[in-house]
Amino acid sequence: MAADLGGSQISALLESVPGIRNVLRSPVADALVNTIRAAVGLRPFAFADAEELMQYAVRRGLINQSEADQVILDVRGTAAGRPQKAAAVGARKPAVAKKPPARKPPPRKPPAPKPVRSHGPAKSTPAKSGRHPAKKR
Repeated sequence: MAADLGGSQISALLESVPGIRNVLRSPVADALVNTIRAAVGLRPFAFADAEELMQYAVRRGLINQSEADQVILDVRGTAAGRPQKAAAVGARKPAVAKKPPARKPPPRKPPAPKPVRSHGPAKSTPAKSGRHPAKKR
């Protein structure tokens, strides 16, 4: 029946029947959303979601079946050693990367005093009399 419906008819159906969008949603989309929520601790991890995502990757040719099987075995083996935690929504603060402590720059040394330069012998200035010094020829 779904193949007989056109794009506009499907859109009209999704708008007219409340909740049908959730029923017709792709299992891969659900698995992806659930896995992301589990990654941040908003819900427990579900192996069915991991298996759905692995099968999607196999169907699309992104990975081969043996690699998908190995990932599922690894996930099941890792999770078998620790109990599942069901995190309450909003109970955990989001993880924030800690900044390393700021390095203090080394203390600066005061600048060395500059040596006084001498420009040769001191010149004598003419005595101040009321007139200008005479020009030399």
